[in-house]
Amino acid sequence: AYVSLEPCAHHGQTPPCADALIASGVARVVSALEDPDPRVAGRGHRRLAEAGINVETGVLAAAAGQVQAGFLSRIRRGRPMLTLKLATSLDGRIATASGESRWITGPEARSRVHLMRASQDAVLIGSGTARADDPVLTVRGLGVSHQPMRIIAASSLNLPLEGALAASVAQVPLLLAHAPDAPQDRRLAWGSIGARLLEVPGSGAGIDVTALLQALGGLGLTRIFCEGGGQLAAALLRAELVDELAVFGAGIVLGGDGLPSVGSLDLARLADAPGFRLDRLRRIGADHLGLWTKA
Repeated sequence: AYVSLEPCAHHGQTPPCADALIASGVARVVSALEDPDPRVAGRGHRRLAEAGINVETGVLAAAAGQVQAGFLSRIRRGRPMLTLKLATSLDGRIATASGESRWITGPEARSRVHLMRASQDAVLIGSGTARADDPVLTVRGLGVSHQPMRIIAASSLNLPLEGALAASVAQVPLLLAHAPDAPQDRRLAWGSIGARLLEVPGSGAGIDVTALLQALGGLGLTRIFCEGGGQLAAALLRAELVDELAVFGAGIVLGGDGLPSVGSLDLARLADAPGFRLDRLRRIGADHLGLWTKA
């Protein structure tokens, strides 16, 4: 048996995987990674070896680490892995001065975004994007059954109750992260239609994004795909929570009066700028996609 993560040795939602392998009668297990979960942490491998199974570990560990990046982040750091998606003009703008943003990138790029959503536990946006675009945030056009949870960072819950987002609560889970002082009537209104509410400490005019990610890790989420606007992007970057950048670039120029893809970071020196390493660059229709990981 070839496994990308050490077989578990504890009872969770299912019995231990190590016991299942032993019962199956396999003679050899090739494992890529030791599970850092303290409930496992080598116990699964030892249980297999004690049962007389030949255990080989560390095979393709780096590749397995990429596949398991979200799970490893939740276990080691207490928070999900976060990918920040940006769709920008050549000069880094996400909308015209009037706010028009549909569509900066072409249909192939938009289809790729749906494919990326399908690999995530949740999609995250801020309240500004929710009010401006009223997005559904679902995976469409791929014929897949998995739908990521929708998460809105909305400190005051000032969101329209009559839009597409609210109308789809019964079909796809919606979690609203709000500050402690969010009005009670807004909490009751969203709760009554099936939205899940998550109270998070406030920070300035919004919520504490570090506390939000920790809370989402506590819910068991491992991968978050952020499609928010410039202010949420800046907050995540300032808090050093962005593990991966997915930047879709379109061949248009919107100029200095367009809306920037990232809000103010209050940087005084280049040395203080968040740094990322380019992993992949590919053409997607008429656009390009650059995948960057934290340096």
